[in-house]
Amino acid sequence: MSLFREARDAHFALKKNSPVLLVIERGRIALIAVGLFSCFINVLMLTGSFFMLQVYDRVLPSRSVSTLVALGVLVAVLYFFQAALEATRGRIFVRLARSFDSAISQLIMRTLFETSRFSRLNGDGLQPLRDLDQVRAFLSSAGPTAFFDLPWIPLYLGLCFAFHFWIGVAALSGAILLILLTAVSGGLTDQPTKDAIAAGTIRLGLAAMGVRHAETLHALGMTNRVVSKWQDRNLTYLNAHQRSADILAGFGAASRAFRMLLQSAILGLGAFLVIHQEASAGIIIASSILTARALAPVELTIAHWKNFLAAKQGWVSLKAMLTHAAVTVKKPVLLPPPRSTLSVEGLTVRTPNDRKVVVSDVNFVLHAGQALGVIGPSGSGKSSLARAIVGVWPPIRGTVRLDGASIDQWSNEELGAHIGYVPQTVDLLAGTIAENIGRCRADVDDQMIIRAAKAADVHEMVVRLPDGYNTTIGDGGIGLSAGQRQRIGLARALLGDPWLVVLDEPNSNLDAEGEQALTNAILGVRQRKGIVIVIAHRPSALVAVDHILALSEGVVQAFGPKETILAQITRAAPATPASLKIVDAGAAS
Repeated sequence: MSLFREARDAHFALKKNSPVLLVIERGRIALIAVGLFSCFINVLMLTGSFFMLQVYDRVLPSRSVSTLVALGVLVAVLYFFQAALEATRGRIFVRLARSFDSAISQLIMRTLFETSRFSRLNGDGLQPLRDLDQVRAFLSSAGPTAFFDLPWIPLYLGLCFAFHFWIGVAALSGAILLILLTAVSGGLTDQPTKDAIAAGTIRLGLAAMGVRHAETLHALGMTNRVVSKWQDRNLTYLNAHQRSADILAGFGAASRAFRMLLQSAILGLGAFLVIHQEASAGIIIASSILTARALAPVELTIAHWKNFLAAKQGWVSLKAMLTHAAVTVKKPVLLPPPRSTLSVEGLTVRTPNDRKVVVSDVNFVLHAGQALGVIGPSGSGKSSLARAIVGVWPPIRGTVRLDGASIDQWSNEELGAHIGYVPQTVDLLAGTIAENIGRCRADVDDQMIIRAAKAADVHEMVVRLPDGYNTTIGDGGIGLSAGQRQRIGLARALLGDPWLVVLDEPNSNLDAEGEQALTNAILGVRQRKGIVIVIAHRPSALVAVDHILALSEGVVQAFGPKETILAQITRAAPATPASLKIVDAGAAS
């Protein structure tokens, strides 16, 4: 008993934390309703057979018009209920598909975003969404109804045996053969379907890459070569798709022809039995209709088998993805906004893809009103350090603390309100400039957006655009110059007066006016007692900072007041990593 209770508790604990089981649990009632409707529908499917049986065996011999009319009215009513139940069953499947999508689509998107932070996704990274579309499309189609009708095949076969033993044998033999055809076609198309899905993911990813980098491909004369490479992937996809389609087309045609042949054989067998006075004339038509109805779910299954395999493959992928994503997230305690110190303690970071350590044992402390410039050669780990400080990359050792609390004690939304970040490549979203500066936040009004734009000194630039703040830009900031994108990114980082602002090479595309605006923005953050960290290659970005941290191969070479560190660099005498300890910028100044 104790073992049973442990298993039961484990099941409910898993169901509580697993979105996969939650989706199944939500759909269970709908599937029970579908099963009940299928029961009534399949019973009503007998209407045609019994109507023909009564017409041939009762109406025609008696020549009773009243009996014919009564049967006609009854059949019309039964067909009406059958149509209503089938329509309701179809609507249930459509709503079940929508419920399935609504239950997990947001989790899939969040998981995609989280995964893309740490590793390169296959193709264009959107395959999980296509998997979701495949599952939803199949659930909304007539395919699932075939699986609910398949268990009723024995009922129809049993009635065929009730009509006559040999009619039942013929119908049973046909059903067994069609089921074997379905199983064989499923086995033969399983691998080609998987190959087609994999090849389709690769070709779409290559196409998306080509669209993003069309200018570079054209300038370097690479367009035709990339198109040829895409065509190779496309041919792989088409070949796999063709193999699967050919198999299904062949088996589908064979099943339809065999079903028609079987119906004709049943008619012939019935006629033979009538001639030998072993069956009535009504049995000829009734048994033919019953046989067709018994085999209809099998034929429908074959017709939708390809979509079923695609949905099955998509569900397997989604299930694996969601199971890994099903972690218990504790609601963080709402901490007060940081106001005092930023502490980086023993921070060690490695790249998500190749797991190479790029930042090692970095230590420093900054106080409110200070600005730090991070310098070093290319590949020294400056951008990786910036990503770790804002929480994009989790460290393997060490921590980042705001007023003594590690940043993982804040939720993503709460931490984002206290942080401004301009990455090395500014990614703007498709939409208006106001929407981009406003970070898609519902609590942002026009005055907050304008105040952030003025803090970044881009207000005048924006209002000179054709539609001002309502100017629509494309994905990635298409329609703006590189310098304009960088300045809009700075305004977005300054929205809501964040306490910590991290800028990764924020002047790489700026002119003299833009660099002056950047300097003023850094000074503005310092004046309101915020902290700024600037990753810089150009000295002009360091005008407004008061401290310098020098990195080389991920190791701190020097940290301290700007004048002191620049003097050390000038004398070519950097500090050795082995001698470094946690340095308090406030104490150093």
